[in-house]
Amino acid sequence: MKPLLVLLIGFAITLVAIKIITKTYDYKLAARIAMSLMLLFTAIGHFVFTKGMTIMMPEIIPYKELIVYATGFVEISLAIGILIPKYSSLGAWVLIIFFIVILPVNIYAAMHNINYQNGTFDGHGLSYLWFRIPLQILFISWTYCSTIRF
Repeated sequence: MKPLLVLLIGFAITLVAIKIITKTYDYKLAARIAMSLMLLFTAIGHFVFTKGMTIMMPEIIPYKELIVYATGFVEISLAIGILIPKYSSLGAWVLIIFFIVILPVNIYAAMHNINYQNGTFDGHGLSYLWFRIPLQILFISWTYCSTIRF
């Protein structure tokens, strides 16, 4: 829920700021900046909630802590990449793939009631997926429409 709020509030504030500065609305730029803000916000979670994020992955996966840190850096890199015109299309495709790849981890975490912020097993469970899966589709669509189709 928090990443969605960051995305939407970031979009609204950025859109108004662009209008004030340029006297025009640039929805796609505002959407890319908002996605970058959201990615930076979620990347922070990789460094703050590392323990909880490691238990989101199945036991069979090795080097979980390294993966959590690496994906945090990936999110930071993609947040920058989608804002640089030369790399924005590539960054968007990588981001879309990233959103697809992390979905099974979120499904696994929901199946095991994982609360990544506390590193405990008292999360929302499978009902969380009714929110998370549409959210993931929104993130993918947002990225595609604001970056690839511009």
